[in-house]
Order: sequence, then structure tokens, then C-alpha cells
Amino acid sequence: MGEDAGRFFALQLLDAIEYMHSNRVCHRDLKLENILLDDQLNIKIADFGFASYKNIDCLKSYRGTMTYMAPEIKEGKHYKGSQADLFSFGVILFILIQGIFPFKEARTEEYFYNLLCSGQFDIYFQKVNGQALSKDFRDLIVRLFSYDPAHRPTIDEIRAHPWFNRDPFNPEAVRRNLLLDIQQKQQIVLKRQQEQAAQKSHRSQQVQL
Repeated sequence: MGEDAGRFFALQLLDAIEYMHSNRVCHRDLKLENILLDDQLNIKIADFGFASYKNIDCLKSYRGTMTYMAPEIKEGKHYKGSQADLFSFGVILFILIQGIFPFKEARTEEYFYNLLCSGQFDIYFQKVNGQALSKDFRDLIVRLFSYDPAHRPTIDEIRAHPWFNRDPFNPEAVRRNLLLDIQQKQQIVLKRQQEQAAQKSHRSQQVQL
């Protein structure tokens, strides 16, 4: 969806995640399937089946979805739920902008994640067709995918990152453009369905004749 759309949804996600964490709740299963949208593209996070409501800074249980899960959860370590949620936020953000998963799973032996862990960033972004991504976005996403959770930025640090502040950003203008794009695509689909229905009706009439 591109970097502008990514920022539009990322800002909403950060607000929602910050609200959860401020109330001592971590989600532990943040993924695209658990993000709902209304007709104005406002998000709502759903499915708190894996959430933890207490002691979120010292968790051990294995929770989450493989492709979004932080490495410390996969390795059975004690972990901070807030840091794990922000790792998943990074995966969501990458998919929204680039249209593909950043890696199959965050294991050091997995090819794509290993490129990030070993500092081979140029090769990584070449392999995921990310050469056109801005320098600021690449810097942010690499930090969010840090193997060491202590090296991941906090919500305040994410908001202060140059990617969110590099130029004037108008969320409402992005919202309008996204809604217009959706409307145009819906019209194309509707027209195609009408044409198919007309062709089917014509064939049916020919058979009757």
C-alpha cells in the first residue's frame, strides 16, 4: 500500500497499542487478521484470546502466530509483552507497505531473518524487493526486528523516528485517497460482475432459443 498508507495505519496502531500497554495489557497475537476496519478506515484491534492482563513484563508462555511472533517467544525465554507486541507491529507495518511477509519466522536459522540478524541489510532489502523503500523506513523496520528486544524502539521512540517526521504528513488526505482508491476498485469489480451476469443471461437465452 506504500509508505504513506503505512504511516496512516501505523499511527492508529501505535495509539491502540499504547492504550493497551498503559493499562497493563499485552496482546501477543497482533496480526492483520486481528485488525478490523470501519467504513472510514478507523482500526480496532480484536481477539484478545492470547492477551495477558498482569505481570506483562515477565512472561514465559508460548503465544502468538508463527510469522508475527518475536524470537524470544519462539526460544522459550522470559520476555516483556510490550516488546513482543512491537515486534509484531513491525511485521504488520512491513506487510502493509511492501505487500509480503518480511520473513517466514523470526528464527536466526531462517534465511531472511538471519540476513537482518547478521547485519546484511543491503542484501535483505534486495531479496525482498525493498530497494525503493525510503532510508528512514528501512532503518525503523530493522530496529523493530531486532533480535535483542532491548534494542527495539519504544512507542515514544517510534513516534519520534525520522520516518514519522521526515515531511508534512496529512492523515486525512491519505484517508481520502485510500477511500477513493477502494471506491474505484469496487466499481471495477461491480462492472465486471454485471458484464459476467449479462453474458450468462445472453447464453441462457441462446440455449432457450
